[in-house]
Amino acid sequence: MRSLATGCLVVLVTGGIVAVAAQFKGWQFAAYAIAAGVFICLLEYPRGKRKKGSTMERCGQKYLTAVVKVFGPITRNYYVRAILHAALAVPAGFLLSTILGTACLGIASAIYLLAAIRGEEWNPIEQKPQERPQVGGGTIKQPPAMPPPRPPADARKKQPAEVASQENPIPVTVETE
Repeated sequence: MRSLATGCLVVLVTGGIVAVAAQFKGWQFAAYAIAAGVFICLLEYPRGKRKKGSTMERCGQKYLTAVVKVFGPITRNYYVRAILHAALAVPAGFLLSTILGTACLGIASAIYLLAAIRGEEWNPIEQKPQERPQVGGGTIKQPPAMPPPRPPADARKKQPAEVASQENPIPVTVETE
């Protein structure tokens, strides 16, 4: 669900950049699409905690998670996100270069609405304080008291390889004139 929304934003922002750079007729809608895409990207970037299993945090997510948590139930509720995605998609639909991103954002809005009906909501990934493992406890064992047996230092030195000569099985005769 979140991957679809972030993928839509790439398409929406790219179409907006093309329309603004080429000065298409109605390029102001494209500039709006870029701003809306960046805003939704900031909202969608932090991953939420799964109900089952573990979730890996994205790089730099903790800073955006703090921002999203500040707005509380407004950003946590998927009904609000569905309405927000649908409302932000409408003005971007007036340009051909941003229409694909608008359609994708509409699909993401429908998926958020379906998730909200099922009772899902966004929950931040909480950082658990890391426990320090204790020596002698369960996870870390004591280091070995005696080193492993090794041969004496003289035996460890590499001996120079002896030059082995081979004999030719076919006799060679030298003919002299």
